[in-house]
Amino acid sequence: MAKRPAVVLIGASGHAKVVIDAIERDGRYRIAHLLDDNRTLHGKPFFGYKVAGATESILAMPEKRKPWVLVSIGDNAARARIAAWLRAKGFRFASAVHPGARIGRGAVLGAGTVVMAGAVVNSDAVVGENVIVNTAATIDHDCVIGDGVHIAPGARLCGGVRVGAGSFIGAGSVLIPGIRVGANAVIGAGSTLLDHVSDNARAAGSPARIVAA
Repeated sequence: MAKRPAVVLIGASGHAKVVIDAIERDGRYRIAHLLDDNRTLHGKPFFGYKVAGATESILAMPEKRKPWVLVSIGDNAARARIAAWLRAKGFRFASAVHPGARIGRGAVLGAGTVVMAGAVVNSDAVVGENVIVNTAATIDHDCVIGDGVHIAPGARLCGGVRVGAGSFIGAGSVLIPGIRVGANAVIGAGSTLLDHVSDNARAAGSPARIVAA
């Protein structure tokens, strides 16, 4: 039986625990190292693994070839920054899909994306790179999700929704069919989004209203 490829995780926080569980259950990769830039964590155990060092220490690892990487950080800005650094250094991004998730026919998942337990990515949806589709979130048919987006637990995106890069869709929110959310926008938890939201805007409430632009 072929040895599973090694993956290095960047980030050792609560979100990383869910990513680790998804990778272990997915079974396509073996977790070789766990890194975090918080030096107080170095050398300490974390969810069954030891935090081996800071992100930059990946450059000195004695692998025969560069390992796969996955950024296990929930914060969109931090995840995007570290992913850009790793990409510039030539690393390849792994993805993980919890076996309790459902991926529809024709759906596309970008590199570095994680899909958690109970989530659904339905037919012909396109999900970008380094996206988090969190626990029990649903992305319905023909949605397009930009790079670095976080779809929080229990969020519901109806068919044909588009979400721009770096945006955050809060827990339990509902986006009706065809809604457009711009880049780096924030939709508050529990919101019902009935109208389009522009880049960098914040919307909250049911129905949702713009609270900052």
